[in-house]
Amino acid sequence: MYKALYRKWRPLSFDDVISQPHITTTLKNQIINQKTAHAYLFTGSRGTGKTTCARILAKAVNCRNPQNGAPCLQCDICKAADSGMLPDIVEIDAASNTGVDDMRELRDSTVYTPELCRYKVYIIDEVHMLSTSAFNALLKIMEEPPAHVKFILATTEVHKVPATIISRCQRFDFRRIRSEDIVERLKFISREEKIELSDDAAWLIARIADGGMRDALSLLDQCIAYSDNVTLDTVSSAAGIAGRDYLFQILEAVSSGRTADAINILNTLYGMSKDMQRLCDELLAQFRNLMLIKTVSDTSELIACLPSEMERLKSIAAKLSLDDILQKMSVLQDCNERLPRAVSKRAEIEMCFIRLCSVSGLPQQSAARGFAVSDSVISELKNRIEYLENALKNGAAVSETSKKSAPAEPLVPQNQHFENEPKVDTSKVTDDMLSPVPCWTEMLERLSEINPGCAAALKDSQCFVYENLLYLLVKNEFFLKLFKENGNAASLGKVAKEFLGKTFAIRAKCVKNSSAQYDSAVFRLIEKAKNSDIEVEIKK
Repeated sequence: MYKALYRKWRPLSFDDVISQPHITTTLKNQIINQKTAHAYLFTGSRGTGKTTCARILAKAVNCRNPQNGAPCLQCDICKAADSGMLPDIVEIDAASNTGVDDMRELRDSTVYTPELCRYKVYIIDEVHMLSTSAFNALLKIMEEPPAHVKFILATTEVHKVPATIISRCQRFDFRRIRSEDIVERLKFISREEKIELSDDAAWLIARIADGGMRDALSLLDQCIAYSDNVTLDTVSSAAGIAGRDYLFQILEAVSSGRTADAINILNTLYGMSKDMQRLCDELLAQFRNLMLIKTVSDTSELIACLPSEMERLKSIAAKLSLDDILQKMSVLQDCNERLPRAVSKRAEIEMCFIRLCSVSGLPQQSAARGFAVSDSVISELKNRIEYLENALKNGAAVSETSKKSAPAEPLVPQNQHFENEPKVDTSKVTDDMLSPVPCWTEMLERLSEINPGCAAALKDSQCFVYENLLYLLVKNEFFLKLFKENGNAASLGKVAKEFLGKTFAIRAKCVKNSSAQYDSAVFRLIEKAKNSDIEVEIKK
């Protein structure tokens, strides 16, 4: 009977486990020194060796003749464990034994001593699937287990395991297996299996596996079904991914903005029944490579690509800015999230390709939604932003309509005045001469006591002063009508004299079109007043 490669070539000793030396070395030293813990927690992504190491550890602590902390593989204990016939090593699938009754049964069985071994070892796989009550039942036996019992918990989602369980275990985090290690292992297995595996094909399998050895061996198994001579094309066909040439043609079309070419290539791939989700993943991986080329000087340890592809990636990266690459990655990321739910995956990825070809120099959020802006508009926006930044740095006023300071107009018509006010020529007073009145809020509170109507009309207003001029910027047009009535103006003048110590000529301007216009006007006055030499003596 044929046995899958990942089962046939599962490591039997710590020395066969790849890319996890920080774990295997620690476990071997514990066995050599006879300082093994009563509970272990193995975490990490799929295919990194959690269950495999759990089985090896269970053998090693019971082996009759351990070799440098590893099982000898020759004694009756090791052979029985490898064949799955050892009753003292119990594997429990928590995904199908999630209930509290299952954990109670486990707890009851721990009272019995091992039949053949020194320790009774319970391996609980996918432990995060246990229910809350099951975890509580497990916790009780893990707190004070019998001396002959050991637990090894394995999970891919450690955040779902209660902290009370984690704190009672020695935790080991399994890393993703390096692509170089996967390639070497694949070559070794292919030689033993009399399979011809090209270097490019091995690298592609390793990259698709994304750090999981089991995924790599499963894909190699699938490729063997195509042919005993596994090439790059064999892997592409077996995995349902775009061929490398098609992939780079798409990248070149997208980087040059050739929408029609990109859509035609996509149509060809769709006709060949290529997986659209996998195609999106492949493009994301390649744009990641482009991003790293633009930001990191030495990419040998970071970029997972064939050596012959590096020059093509560098030439494509030279056509794009880092912002362009990041924006296109955002578009692909959005598409990748929507594809599983899309009614038509073809239409979804076609829209994505159109956006990819249109995105250039846009803010990231806008780019992710596929909006396009002409180069002339972008250039104008950049110029305006640069001017505004320089103006703010220098404390200069920012004009909404012109970059040149226009001559200041009179603040208000000369005929707006009340009786006995001091004479002032407002035509010579510009907004950069004005200084904000810091006690304006207190002045309004006082005004509300003697003239509530006038104070209400001045809600959300701003007040500025220059010599004997009191200048108001108001939102409420109704105040201008009140302003013409001498009684109201006199009330405001009285409060101003009470707080500021002298009589003022009062002028007002209404900015009623929008709050943005009002806020801009206030900001302009305050910024200019900061640079003036005006000092206001405040008297209460």
